[in-house]
Amino acid sequence: MTVNVVCPHCLKVNRIPKKESYAKANCGNCKNSLLDSKPVEVDSAKFNTFIANSDLPVVVDFWAPWCGPCRMMAPAFEEAARSLPLKAQFLKANTEANPQLGGQFGIRSIPTMVLFKGGKEVDRVSGALSADQIRQWVSRYI
Repeated sequence: MTVNVVCPHCLKVNRIPKKESYAKANCGNCKNSLLDSKPVEVDSAKFNTFIANSDLPVVVDFWAPWCGPCRMMAPAFEEAARSLPLKAQFLKANTEANPQLGGQFGIRSIPTMVLFKGGKEVDRVSGALSADQIRQWVSRYI
């Protein structure tokens, strides 16, 4: 069995074998590690690439630079992303720079995290969470 994973560096889709854990996994195009699970800043085009092509759950943090709780949660979001390489893909959508993304998904308060699977929204949670809370929430969909 294989899964499609969008490279966080060059946005090319990679088909990799589905495993419980990975010692190494590199992009076939840019050769960078697919295990680099740092959240990717996205605009509408990048967002659509991940949602349309990733077989992994895609977790999107809708945030804004002026939002105190968003800034407080950012390190926890990064920690959760680093702890789930090739289990989920983590994106950050700045609603100030990309208001159409926030509008498209009816984001009324930030931070709001939306989880997509198979190209569709399956869950969302609003408010700042700890890294453990984020991991537990995402793990239900892996």
